[in-house]
Amino acid sequence: MLIDESWYIKPKDKNFPTQELAGGIVVRKDGDELLVALVGDRKFPNYILPKGRVERNETELAVAKREISEEMGLDKLVFIRKLSIKSRLTFKKTTWNTYHYFLFLTRQKDGQPQFLEGEEDYFLAWFPIDKLPPIFWPEQRELIEENREKIKKFIPSSIGR
Repeated sequence: MLIDESWYIKPKDKNFPTQELAGGIVVRKDGDELLVALVGDRKFPNYILPKGRVERNETELAVAKREISEEMGLDKLVFIRKLSIKSRLTFKKTTWNTYHYFLFLTRQKDGQPQFLEGEEDYFLAWFPIDKLPPIFWPEQRELIEENREKIKKFIPSSIGR
């Protein structure tokens, strides 16, 4: 399925459902290479960034960490900074989602996703920041690409050696 511009047009109906979500970009150094963690799904060829709904009394940062832990199994995270806010419709176009994305650093190489309902086939995969695989949601690829130089700048060169 191709995600086109129609997913990025907010419905004009004032009563259209909305929700806040949070997620993150997790990076690690491997020698001189900067790697980005992505969530793969054994049923699909494309990748995604981890993200999930902000629940009552949760901060966006806490949600991002929780979702990374659940969907990737990475829990030794160093918060670097907030990167961006992106918005779009859900896959079924029933809700307008606003995503708060954060940047994290880790030294973890392996993670075991928690296999929540609907996420049984998720796995953690690492890719060089300059050689990303197909990413399902265009705004997620855009998020990485538009922040690539910031990410490189904020990750100390001595980490991971």
